[in-house]
Amino acid sequence: MTSRQQYDSTPGLTRRKALAALGGGGAAWLLRGTVGPDHAQAVGAAPAGLPAGLVPYQRVYENWAGEVRTDPLWVCAPDRPQQVAELADWARGAGWRLRPQGHRHGWAPLTVAPGTPASARVLLVDTTQHLTAMALTGSSVAGAPTVRVQTGASMEDLLGHLAGHGLGVTGCPAPGDLTVGGVLAVGGHGTAVPAVGETAPAGHGYGSVSNQVVALTAVVWDQGQGRYVLREFDRSEADSAAFLVQLGRAFLTEVVLRVGADRNLRCVSRTDVPATELFAAPGGSGNRTFADFVDRDGRAEAIWYAFTSNPWLKTWRVTPNRPFAARSVAEPYNYPFSDNIPKPVAELAGQLVAGAWGLAPTFGQLQFLITKIGLTGDLTDVLLSSGLLRSLLTGDLLSHLLADGLRSDLWGPSRAVLQYVRPTTLRVTASGYAVLVRRADLQWAVSEFTTAYQRLLTEYQQRGEYPVNGAVEIRATGLDDPAGSGVPGARPPLLSAVRPDPAHPEWDTAVWVDILSLPGTPGLHRFCRDLEQALLRSFDGGRAGLRVEWSKGWAYTEDGAWADPDVLGRVIPDSLRVSEGPGWDEAVAVLDRHDPHRVFGNAFLDGLLRS
Repeated sequence: MTSRQQYDSTPGLTRRKALAALGGGGAAWLLRGTVGPDHAQAVGAAPAGLPAGLVPYQRVYENWAGEVRTDPLWVCAPDRPQQVAELADWARGAGWRLRPQGHRHGWAPLTVAPGTPASARVLLVDTTQHLTAMALTGSSVAGAPTVRVQTGASMEDLLGHLAGHGLGVTGCPAPGDLTVGGVLAVGGHGTAVPAVGETAPAGHGYGSVSNQVVALTAVVWDQGQGRYVLREFDRSEADSAAFLVQLGRAFLTEVVLRVGADRNLRCVSRTDVPATELFAAPGGSGNRTFADFVDRDGRAEAIWYAFTSNPWLKTWRVTPNRPFAARSVAEPYNYPFSDNIPKPVAELAGQLVAGAWGLAPTFGQLQFLITKIGLTGDLTDVLLSSGLLRSLLTGDLLSHLLADGLRSDLWGPSRAVLQYVRPTTLRVTASGYAVLVRRADLQWAVSEFTTAYQRLLTEYQQRGEYPVNGAVEIRATGLDDPAGSGVPGARPPLLSAVRPDPAHPEWDTAVWVDILSLPGTPGLHRFCRDLEQALLRSFDGGRAGLRVEWSKGWAYTEDGAWADPDVLGRVIPDSLRVSEGPGWDEAVAVLDRHDPHRVFGNAFLDGLLRS
């Protein structure tokens, strides 16, 4: 029996049980509740008259953290793009709506709303079964190769395919279980800005994945033919800018992406820099601020567990040859202590979910110590710990962590160190924002955010409340400069959180900030509301601006996310409106014009995406 099997078979709330309690895990989570149209457990009648070759089945929809969960809904899986256009015609005539569905690794209710009943005339369109083809085009754009990929392909498969041809990207989301279509819909990104002295090679860019698109194929209404058709848009066409990030308000079947020669990266993890130093206000002494590391390496991420003093800082540096001290890796997911939940973490998470929310400080400290041991093998803090924390750090656990080998210094092809989140990691909910700022103010923005967060966390703790039990994540990217696509006349994605603001040409950097916590934590929504309002005051459009990260939580009230009418109806649209040129209103108009029957939409998007 392996060490991992031993953890799963021990008494108490094991990793497997914890995952089930917190939203499920792996393939079982994706396939749970699948029944055919003639199965005794099917709810209601299957949609009638579907295009030939499409067989509906029924499945409960549940997103990453389990916060969006529905009754069993009807699903189908087209085997070619033309079937999606045929489905759109069927939906228009039958009074149904189509919702593209990938791996469901998201938080916002962009696919369906929580509690959607089985009676809803909503058909989920699963792209992951058949719409997964990819191939290099054999042609180049502005000196860089391109790849044509269908939108149901996973990012893991796409990056693996590119790596096989010596190609890669500068930045990408950390999870591999995301579809290309899902990433583009929300403007998915990684963490990367130019290091001091760095110039991007052909095919590489520092913004979102959406900005790498040079052509796309979407299902759109053709007025002349009176039906939905497949249409390819070149990036030089004005309307394409509305499709590059569209929140599921359109259905893309394939895209052409500009990519570049792969670059080996060295990923160094460290836990020796205190938060007070890493996130300090600018102007202090020393050279270990977040901005300092970004200047040196161009790529950085800080993961700061709640109620701990030192973050987990990862930096990536372009490094052609393996340094002597670095561990060579060829495949992604190189942090097993994070991907596979150890028994003590599962047990403590179970106690939190069961109501012992005051254990949040211990939970944060446990996660930090396991991370530090897994990275460096340093047991000093274990020897100094006491009480409950010491009892959780068992000899078996420590042996397991040390047996995996140290992970603080990794080197390899880009995908091997950029993708590091598996579906088996702890399922937490997340709020997310992008702070647009000039590069020289990056550290100021980080300090403003962390100061507001820590002040609120302390205020809540003093009242005996523990709304956060996960981590803060901080990353930095460039903006979506359309020149990065290599297409003359290209415009930036109109709904991208990192679309440049013509009124503030000095803003050239985005600081991404996320708050993670277990779903259902008491006071979490109120805490996120307080933090959101604090960020809106700090980043009010003067020195910096605030935009929401579409895939995460935002528009908080005391009782929930995606609910504050002022943020939904005014703040978000205004953040993407511009005084001159295209913006929010044009994007909404373009999407409406190409889908006037709103086949691709839901009630939430109907309210959000309005002129």
